[in-house]
Amino acid sequence: MASQLELHDVTVRYGDFTAARNVSLTLEQGQIGCLLGPSGCGKTTLLRAIAGFEPIASGEIRLHGNQMASGSYSLQPERRRVGMVFQDFALFPHLNVRRNVAFGLASLDRSERRQRVDELLKLVDLAGYAESWPHELSGGQQQRVALARAMAPKPDILLLDEPFSSLDSELREQLAGEVRDLLKRNNVTAILVTHDQHEAFAMADQVTLLQSGEVAQTDTPYNLYHNPASEFVARFIGPGSIIAVTPDENGDLGHGLGTLQTSQRRWQPGESLKLLVRPDDVQYTEDSALRLPVVGRAFRGAEYLYELELPDGQRIYALTPSHINLPVGSTLPVEFRLQHMVVFSR
Repeated sequence: MASQLELHDVTVRYGDFTAARNVSLTLEQGQIGCLLGPSGCGKTTLLRAIAGFEPIASGEIRLHGNQMASGSYSLQPERRRVGMVFQDFALFPHLNVRRNVAFGLASLDRSERRQRVDELLKLVDLAGYAESWPHELSGGQQQRVALARAMAPKPDILLLDEPFSSLDSELREQLAGEVRDLLKRNNVTAILVTHDQHEAFAMADQVTLLQSGEVAQTDTPYNLYHNPASEFVARFIGPGSIIAVTPDENGDLGHGLGTLQTSQRRWQPGESLKLLVRPDDVQYTEDSALRLPVVGRAFRGAEYLYELELPDGQRIYALTPSHINLPVGSTLPVEFRLQHMVVFSR
């Protein structure tokens, strides 16, 4: 059975500049994917190629088993059965909420169109706002109107281009979770573009992290955080430090960091490696014999983020409850509990 969305070695070029190179990914029916990465990594270019707004130089895009694009063919955007939610929502200011949502339903008769709009407004909790104007709505409400409008024609896939970027940071993650619940309840396949990992983690089942137009790693949010495939992924996904370590013949890394597995060994005793240490790998333990100097700290409300110095001068971070209030220059008793030992060759 064909997947809902398939990209096979897709390359997009603008003249001599390659914006995306050999990108492959697959989404199943009802799955939510995400194209994540820094500015200029090619994520929006790929979304526009899926929608049909950009031709591809090579590779293939398939939707529900049907070819949408190749290096020599491109189906018109209006024939792709793709819904799109734009960064600025792109609501029509001269149309009320009902007419905005109904905009793509011209093929239905009047009663069917009204029934579909009422159904969608109820779905996005805006049933009482049908006659309101876009400027009368909050940012979150406008975002839900844009979502309802994109879902109205029952597209095969929903594309969301930085849909929360114009909202304040506190509202973004909340809305991402709400949109995820809405899409999951309706078994809608969707793909989100964002540079914000918190949005990606709140919404997506599968995240494709891009680096300079190429796929750095495609995985679940959990695996991207705990099992990054490269230093780029480790640094982009979540806070953490990458420190130099040298295992002995038993795999012991010293400093209380722990021991590498000696079975299926991929390292040599005395080899210089890099170890990923996340703040949640460093546990505050009141009676620990290992006490590290505090060289920096940041108050985060419920937590303190401490910067600690190892005996060899390298620095790591630790999270503690905010009632553990220690000044710079003191020592913090900690234990290392690296559940996922991630090392990179130097």
